[in-house]
Amino acid sequence: MSQPLPALAGSELELAYDGHTVVHGAGLALRAGEVTVLVGPNGSGKSTLLRSLARLHAPVAGTVTLADDAAGPTGLDALTLHAKDFARRVTLLSQSRPTPAGVSVRDVVAYGRHPYRGRFGTGDAEGREVVERAMALTGVAAMAERSVDELSGGELQRVWLATCLAQDTGVVLLDEPTTYLDLRYQVETLDLVRDLADLGVAVGVVLHDLDQAAAVADRVVLLHSGVVRADGAPAEVLQADLLTEVYGLRIDVHVDDGGRVRTQPVGRHTARHARPEPVPAPV
Repeated sequence: MSQPLPALAGSELELAYDGHTVVHGAGLALRAGEVTVLVGPNGSGKSTLLRSLARLHAPVAGTVTLADDAAGPTGLDALTLHAKDFARRVTLLSQSRPTPAGVSVRDVVAYGRHPYRGRFGTGDAEGREVVERAMALTGVAAMAERSVDELSGGELQRVWLATCLAQDTGVVLLDEPTTYLDLRYQVETLDLVRDLADLGVAVGVVLHDLDQAAAVADRVVLLHSGVVRADGAPAEVLQADLLTEVYGLRIDVHVDDGGRVRTQPVGRHTARHARPEPVPAPV
């Protein structure tokens, strides 16, 4: 039995800035009910690849397709869809967005309902309920009437995440969603990412923290210099020799008692806080 078509996929993508190719022949497939995490050093092409799937970076070559029952086994050409039709299927939380002045949290979250509205904001019967649910899930309901330009960076990040959830799509793309968040909200955001996948959403995430990637991902895609170096389960991709090569410093990897992959970048002073080896008792 053949595997279902990915919810969103890029194939043989060549991506460039000002004529200089930065991503070379990359493929990325996001499947319903799975979290796919992109990792790699700065400049490796992670965010550019994610943005190309969101149609914010036009490829020089390659294809982007969406699964669609009516389109059959080849899927839909995502690059030719009408903007509103695409926005009902795919949403992106980018690294940075302008902060609107004097606009309430509730109104910003409601921006996510734009693809479902007709002229003059009509035709979205479920919009209010979806917006309230998105605010509750991201912990911003209590600040619904506050102006977003009064919020901290972490609070604002959660508001933008709620906006993405309000868009209510089958594919969610998140570019470094834990940026600006304190530890508690990093954990809660990653829990929410997992919850989305458990509801059948295809999730693609760019993360810098390798342990976070290992904890949340079904699949990890490792990029280096614009090339996909590895794509598979966390334990398959997060290998010490490969990570050491790609990141340019020694990275130790072990699996803890709970079966979770743990990584340890090793710097000159890493050993200062290492637990000393027990000294054998004299015979």
